[in-house]
Amino acid sequence: MPPDFFNALIVVAKRPAPGRTKTRLSPPLTPEQASQLYECFLFDTLDQVRLVEDTQKVIAYFSEPEYFQRLAPDFQLIQQEGSDLGARLDQALTTYLSQGYQRVVIMDSDSPTLPSRYLSRAFTLLADGADICLGPCEDGGYYLIGTRQPIPRLLREVRMSTPSVAAETMALAKEEGLNLVSLPVWYDVDDLESLSKLSKDTKENNQLGAVHTRRFLEQNVILDLIKNRV
Repeated sequence: MPPDFFNALIVVAKRPAPGRTKTRLSPPLTPEQASQLYECFLFDTLDQVRLVEDTQKVIAYFSEPEYFQRLAPDFQLIQQEGSDLGARLDQALTTYLSQGYQRVVIMDSDSPTLPSRYLSRAFTLLADGADICLGPCEDGGYYLIGTRQPIPRLLREVRMSTPSVAAETMALAKEEGLNLVSLPVWYDVDDLESLSKLSKDTKENNQLGAVHTRRFLEQNVILDLIKNRV
């Protein structure tokens, strides 16, 4: 049976848990705070995704699907499968392409201030003829990748979680003769520097959204914790 939409948007996520999520933010955060902050990231990311029209929304979860069923009953769920991140991304993208979706985008859940228009723009670029759409991060990674066809080399042959991820992906796309188009650079939050940027951005710019993250940062005085750490 063909899908209801041409587009699928997949969020890669894991269930928040102290000592298992956002461990590089502790210290200055406690493991419990780091876990709670990631849950806020997840809430805000799902809200971003809900703003993208005419798109099948999906969560690629690592384990404990019951949590995500309660969290987002309006999303489809797919379990991450593969020995590493690249394999898991490839599996999720390929699964939805094989189901008849013409354009599939997969994104992180670590960029709570990412404008939802960037997500919509990714599908527009693919519909206009781009083979690959890439959302680069300031740290050299990427916050999303989208495609109209399976791209196993670009996912399985790249050294994930390194500062060269985006550059290696672009180089492989060129080798494969694929038309890769980039979105604006944004940032994900994985360390003290990016947490400081997030805290300042949400404090100084009310247009960024990220309602849950903003509230958490304010209530827990995260900016003061960062200043004391520095």
